[in-house]
This record gives sequence, structure tokens and C-alpha cells, in this order.
Amino acid sequence: MELPYSEPFKIKMVETVSRSTAEQREKWIRDASYNLFNLRSGQVYIDLLTDSGTGAMSDRQWSAMMQGDESYAGAASYYRLKEAIKDITGFDFFLPTHQGRAAENVLFSVLVKEGDLVPGNSHFDTTKGHIEFRKATAVDCTIGIASDPSAYHPFKGNVDTEKLERVIVNAQPKKVACIVVTITNNTSGGQPVSMSNLREVSRIAKSYNIKLILDSARFAENAYFIKTREDGYASKSIREIVSEMFSYADGMTMSSKKDAIVNMGGFIGFRDEELFREASVYNIIYEGFITYGGMSGRDMEALAQGLYEGTGYEYLESRIRQVGLLGSRLKEYGVPVIEPFGGHAIFIDAKSFLPHIPRNEFPGQTLAVELYAEGGVRGVEIGALMADRDPVTRENRYPALELVRLAVPRRVYTDNHIEYVAAAVANVYERRNSIRHGLRIISEAPILRHFTIALERI
Repeated sequence: MELPYSEPFKIKMVETVSRSTAEQREKWIRDASYNLFNLRSGQVYIDLLTDSGTGAMSDRQWSAMMQGDESYAGAASYYRLKEAIKDITGFDFFLPTHQGRAAENVLFSVLVKEGDLVPGNSHFDTTKGHIEFRKATAVDCTIGIASDPSAYHPFKGNVDTEKLERVIVNAQPKKVACIVVTITNNTSGGQPVSMSNLREVSRIAKSYNIKLILDSARFAENAYFIKTREDGYASKSIREIVSEMFSYADGMTMSSKKDAIVNMGGFIGFRDEELFREASVYNIIYEGFITYGGMSGRDMEALAQGLYEGTGYEYLESRIRQVGLLGSRLKEYGVPVIEPFGGHAIFIDAKSFLPHIPRNEFPGQTLAVELYAEGGVRGVEIGALMADRDPVTRENRYPALELVRLAVPRRVYTDNHIEYVAAAVANVYERRNSIRHGLRIISEAPILRHFTIALERI
């Protein structure tokens, strides 16, 4: 018989997690003002809030940490990380930061000014937040089919290059600060960007002398999809594909808490030495000296090792297969999800799941709360709450997609955990018509409100 699939690792240490009762969960989520970010980790059975910083590091990463050089300036760990980044991405210059949003803060402090436009493919929450905080405008140029949850396209994260060029041409007197392409495209369902699309966006950027920046948190997963879905790449290695991807960019930001499988860390990659020097000033102000930038030496060691592990084909195959298992089970239960499945998460289409809940009652957040109440599973809303208010009109923004993201941590949960999550979602789906009302806002922050918002049931 054909041998079944098995993971390319074995488990050396376990962490105990405990189930709770429905009564306990109802009290906990009420006390948390129906904001899943306010829950304590011990109140959560299976935590799919994010795949950022929640992965399990390997024995080699843990051992690498023992080599950490904690010198304030010129640490050996910095140079080992510099070598790994150059080897994998090709960028000669880099600045370490404590995580991805810090990398955005430093880079945008140089590139983005008031009144600028920053086109891209569905900027994620912190990216958009850093742009709008500087009184600039993020312009979504994702291809149209990305807003159709059930339509199939192998690269739903692609940029609509015709729309991008129109934005650039019509920008005057405003300035296009840079183009940001997120790989994979998280907001649109963890969807990849094709190599041909990156190549064309790069051509457009160069023709208008605009810098192309890659938001690279999940660059390795994007490379896996290029290898498995795009003509001409099946025989290429993940690292060969990664090298070509970054060759089209002028710079990159990286939340290393995703594809480098570390609990904390990030960096900015630069091709231009002058931009690196300008950004270094802000790195020193916001993060730390340029050879540690908010990271300890041991964290840089773990990150350098994680970059190599995260670009291994067998690891990526295992990781993306498990995410696909969750998506397949939900489809079997009739649950509406974004297709094709993304690399790091399954995205439930909350508008189709709860069509009777109006957008101003936040169906995505309502569904996320119900899933937690059902089985202690914590996901996150990617919809109207996260979309925030328009910075000028202060009206709620309602994006085309209203989603609940179930982000799977790397090398953490077994397939039995995945089956449990799928069953919990299916139970909520069976009783969906009994969920008569959504949520309303009690209080909110002026920007990135979803992290600290307080809500109540209607």
C-alpha cells in the first residue's frame, strides 16, 4: 500500500493545555468585552489568533541561541544574521528590528510623507496604520477576483497592474512614496503573488522611478505556491525562487515571527546604501544601535537559523498541507471559506456564514466570538473592525471581504487539533440561524482599534 503522509519532524517537548466549559468561556469573553485579544492564553484551548511569533523553534534554533553575542555594537550574531540574509534574499544592507511593524515604522519614516500615496495589494493592518498615521493614503490595487471568495485563481494576491499604473499616472500633485507588495497577501486570504506579477510590478516601478518594497513576512510560503502553481518553476528550489522574487525589489520589510519561525524579531533589507544610511538614523531612535536594533544576540542567532529552516521544501510542504487539511474539512462541512486555501491560515467567509447579520453589527467579529464560545478556539476578524474608520470622514469602512482568519502556528498543533477546530466551526455553522444579532462598539482607539476595542452583544 502507499505509505501515508507523516511530518518531517518529531516532538521533543510538550506543553499542557486545558479545556474549559461553555459557561466559563461565556463569562470570559463577556469580561473581555467580546474582544478576543483581551482573553488570557489560559482561557484558550486552541489558539489560532495569529501565526506570528507562535511557532515552535527547532532544536537547532535553540542551540544557536547559546551562541548569542550580546555585545552592544558589532556583535558576532549580527554578522551571522547579515550573512544569512544576504545568502537567502540577496540584499547587501539590512537593519534588525524587534518585529515587522517596527521595520515598517523605520522604513516609512524615510519614504512616506503627508499627502503621499502608497499603492499595493491589500495592505495589512499595521502597514495601513503606519501609512495613515503619516497622513498618507494606502491605495488597494489587488486584482478584482480576490474579492470573490469562491472563485478560483492560483494567485489571488496579485496586483492589478493596470490599476497600479493608473494610480501612478493620476497621482499628481500627490507623490507615490513607494509600492508595497505583500507576499503572501494576508488581508485577501493568505493568497500568493505570482512571479510574473512581481516582474511586471517591478517593471512599472522602475519606469516611474518608484521604489518597490516587499512586505515579506510569508515570503517562503509564497515561493512554495510559485513552485507548485506557476509554469516554469516546478523544478526550481525554494531558495532559487526566493532569490528571483527579491531580485525585483528595492527593499523589504520582514516580520521574522512568521516564515523565520522565531518568537520575536524582524528586519529591513536594502539594495541602496544611501536609503540604508537614512533609515539607520530612525533605527537608532526607535529600535537600538544598527547592529542589534531591538533584538538580543541570541534572537538574531535563532533568526539566522530559522531563515534556512523556513525555506526548506519538506518543512513548507508539511506546513501548507496542515493548513489545507483544515480548509478541506471545513469545505466538507459546507462552511464557506476563501479558495484556494492560503499558506498560513484558512479564512472563513463571514458574510456568507452569517448573511442575516448586517455589516454594522460586525458579522466577522460575531462569528469569531461564537467560535470561541463553542470550543475555546480563538481566531481573529479580518473585516470591518480591522478596516477601521476612514481617517477623514470617521465613518466605518466596509471592505469587500468580511472574514474570520484561523491562522495555524508552525510546528505546534497536531492533525487531531485541526480536526477539533473543524468540528467546532461545523457546530457553529449548524446553529448559525439562531445567532440573531451581532455586536456594537462601546469604546475604541482612534487607530488600529481592533486590538483594544470594547464591544457588547446587541
